[in-house]
Amino acid sequence: MRKTLEFFFDLGSPATYLAYTQLPALCAATGAQLVYRPMLLGGVFKATGNASPITIPAKGRYMFDDLARYARRYKVALTFSPHFPINTLVLMRAITGVQLHQPERFTALLDCLFRALWAEGRHLGDPAVVAAVLTEHQFDPEQILALANDENVKAALKSNTEQAVQRGVFGAPSLFVGNQLFFGQDRLEFVREALS
Repeated sequence: MRKTLEFFFDLGSPATYLAYTQLPALCAATGAQLVYRPMLLGGVFKATGNASPITIPAKGRYMFDDLARYARRYKVALTFSPHFPINTLVLMRAITGVQLHQPERFTALLDCLFRALWAEGRHLGDPAVVAAVLTEHQFDPEQILALANDENVKAALKSNTEQAVQRGVFGAPSLFVGNQLFFGQDRLEFVREALS
């Protein structure tokens, strides 16, 4: 039976972006199915009492250096926007809406938003910038915004976030192989072992 790797994510996490760049190849190599689970990291933090490492200056500086080391190892671009952190609520609703209603375009949307935020350092907290990024990648910004404002989409993202917390998630990225939780993009070798 084919194993499944569940990827609980929020665009606003640079560690999640780095994991995102590696997971398709990891799943291809292990024959696993990658299942994307969008969640709202702010909601997870609120429910668990956790906070971003950036709130502790020394830890934040270390984290940025460490993530840059991983980006070099993975041979992927990583740019820290001066606008970090941003509120990802509308973006994560949009991602959830596309996953539910336009699944054939889901990975294209994820890719363009992750790249815009973490490879190009664009300010995705600015609706005009988001609209420009969407347009560049052949998405209709008004259609995407309508999905983000759909009550069923909002409820789905809220439900995903609540399920994540119930399963023990406290940050992003969080990965599950069965009931085993792996937190952080620096745990991918353990994920590979669990899938092999």
